[in-house]
Amino acid sequence: MNNYPEKSCDISRLVMHPKLVEAALSGQKTQQRRDGVYAYPEEIFELDGVTFKLTSLEQQKLGEMSDADAQAEGYPDLAAYKSLILRMHPGMTWESEDLVWVHSFERVTAA
Repeated sequence: MNNYPEKSCDISRLVMHPKLVEAALSGQKTQQRRDGVYAYPEEIFELDGVTFKLTSLEQQKLGEMSDADAQAEGYPDLAAYKSLILRMHPGMTWESEDLVWVHSFERVTAA
């Protein structure tokens, strides 16, 4: 068994914004950070009829994020990612010690 907390939301809500769905479908997006757990490793989800599998679930401090992490989220760099997140969540502050759950995933290819 794992030591993950109970899910805070359904996996179907992991990647929802059309631009992020498009980025995942094109292979540019392979991670989604959330403040709660939306899925556990090995779980399957679909985006526009394409199947994806969660490959890992880890916690990360916002202050540990890098440009490479932001690129895995589908953004050009950390500054662009941070700017969008703060615009999407009015009143939110970017605290380097705040923890988020990193949901890493990959497209499932037919065997």
